[in-house]
Amino acid sequence: MQELLQVGAITSTHGIRGEVKVFPTTDDVNRFKKLKEVVLDTGKEQITLEIQGVKFFKQFVILKFKGIDNINDIEKYKRCPLYVTRENAVKLEKDEYFIADIVGSVVEDEDGNVLGTLKDVIVTGANDVYVVENEEGKELLFPAIKECVLNVDVEQAKITVHIMPGLLD
Repeated sequence: MQELLQVGAITSTHGIRGEVKVFPTTDDVNRFKKLKEVVLDTGKEQITLEIQGVKFFKQFVILKFKGIDNINDIEKYKRCPLYVTRENAVKLEKDEYFIADIVGSVVEDEDGNVLGTLKDVIVTGANDVYVVENEEGKELLFPAIKECVLNVDVEQAKITVHIMPGLLD
């Protein structure tokens, strides 16, 4: 399991006082109000930044970091991802998982037949959809509903699914 979980990415600066526009990659943007710090990954190093202020603008989150008061100090971090540590991550309910923890899991049917590997999760309004890639490189789509996804074992990196009628046609 990954120790850091992505919550957003800096898209651009906002104003001249060191604020940044962040595209959120978390389900709940309001979580930024409760965050005290994030980890900025520059590609070469990881920098822990203390959050001083949070605002919302359209689909973006505007963040102000403590000690960064000038546009020139933050501009070099455009397009850099922002992460939180697991202890700062949102608390999961029963049968909820971080996408980062299940991507790469082996997906099999109820009889133990391997169908492929979980490649991605499409987040929709109704329910998530698991994108599974089989050995031939073909994508299979499974709705993340109780009738279809029977078990998710994060520790074993294994997902068991029920193939509903018409799902593989």
